[in-house]
Amino acid sequence: MSSEIIKIFDTTLRDGEQSPGASMNTEEKIQLALQLEKLGVDIIEAGFAAASPGDFDAIARISEQVKNSTVCSLARALERDIKAAGEAIAHAKMRRIHTFIATSPIHMEYKLKMTPDQVIKKAVEAVSYAKTFCDDVEFSCEDAGRSDVGFMKEILDAVINAGATTLNIPDTVGYRMPSEMAQIIKELKQSVGERAVLSVHCHNDLGLAVANSLACIEAGARQIECTINGLGERAGNAALEEIVMVLKTRKDVFQNYDTNINIKEIYPTSKLVSTITGIEPQPNKAIVGKNAFAHESGIHQDGVLKHTQTYEIMNAKDIGLDKNSIVLGKHSGRHAFKDKLSSFGFNLKDEEINEAFERFKVLADAKKEIFDDDIRALIAEEITKIPQVFELVTLQLSDCNPGGVPNAAVTIRHEGEEITDAAIGNGTMDAVFKVIDRVCGVSGELKDYKVDAVTQGKDALARVVVKVVFDESKPAIMGHGLSVDTMLATAKAYIGALNSYMSMKEGLRSIKDKTGANI
Repeated sequence: MSSEIIKIFDTTLRDGEQSPGASMNTEEKIQLALQLEKLGVDIIEAGFAAASPGDFDAIARISEQVKNSTVCSLARALERDIKAAGEAIAHAKMRRIHTFIATSPIHMEYKLKMTPDQVIKKAVEAVSYAKTFCDDVEFSCEDAGRSDVGFMKEILDAVINAGATTLNIPDTVGYRMPSEMAQIIKELKQSVGERAVLSVHCHNDLGLAVANSLACIEAGARQIECTINGLGERAGNAALEEIVMVLKTRKDVFQNYDTNINIKEIYPTSKLVSTITGIEPQPNKAIVGKNAFAHESGIHQDGVLKHTQTYEIMNAKDIGLDKNSIVLGKHSGRHAFKDKLSSFGFNLKDEEINEAFERFKVLADAKKEIFDDDIRALIAEEITKIPQVFELVTLQLSDCNPGGVPNAAVTIRHEGEEITDAAIGNGTMDAVFKVIDRVCGVSGELKDYKVDAVTQGKDALARVVVKVVFDESKPAIMGHGLSVDTMLATAKAYIGALNSYMSMKEGLRSIKDKTGANI
């Protein structure tokens, strides 16, 4: 008997970005979308086109570049939302509009202030209008986990007749148990039959998102909505890597089901997401946590050395993890560097390879040993780099002797001109931020700061992530910096956030003129 394909609908770029502190700029979203395509994701929910001009622009640009995955935009059951979604995905090779309305009694009464009949009418109008933009339309019953199954049968029947091809049943607040979700899907499957694909979108408020998703597959769901590393609002979403590897590893239970996911791209995708968002999976996170294939117990170590399957049910290499091996050094040449990038799945242009190689040589001079994750972090920073409105040329710090006044001097390149200045601060970091603000003429307020080591060792590459507010009316902007020197990485991260802010300001001015869309 041939396996049925379970479609993987990835919403890292939409629901995942709603994790506190997980915002991404447009270039980062594009690179992540291209990696999701390489991973083999069937549908990429690229964003919520009506949410902001920035979201619209990112979806539109992703639509132009992704060819092997369906590109989807979320839209409320409102004409303006659906129009924005349709225009944003207009140039996608395969496109989908995902529209939704709440169906639970509490949402209909208190949020929508609509009767059930009015909700059905609104849903049908939304699906019918979405069909004027594309054939592939998904409809979601928001808060389905707390909705009446009889009412959902009624509204789903109506939207199928209006043209919906996928019906999504979200456990929006992560309330249901696996047996309950399975029963809901089983009942809806009997009603829907083969007229549309049933999908589920499970949240992890009670830690059951993956278990609920798997139970729904057995009950008849054929699309799973999930995110890389389980990112998402509140406690997050079902983790893509866990669902896929359960289906792969437990063939005795799920022998009739498979996915189109290239599992060797799981670890590289996880690392790219954590690099971009600055949110590392907890160490004991299944599949992609740094301890997932680590063994400290002597008994476990002895068993694994004798036979890996004594304590490992998966091979780390299957998901693209090569145990963080030492790869290159300062005597390595451009050809070896290019081959290593190819082995990671990076396909860079010659100009990008040259720039990355120069940065690698600088790193190799400063670092005794270079690991796979160092290279991944270096390249992730390179491929997600936005236009450098301001570029850090040099940073010099004073000796922070007891009783001394910390100061920082920088040289920053802007529009071909190099500007040098210095400032004092309450601490070294404060001095760095103050002098950058003064040179660039834009003041930022630091909201969050995080530093971690990319790999091990005293000379480990430091990754700094900052969240900065440059405009109180706009959300905080994230910036990333890499260096073996933590303060240099900090300055790079702050300037990175500033460049994202400047790029977004410039982009918003031109989006409407370029697209002609009403956003």
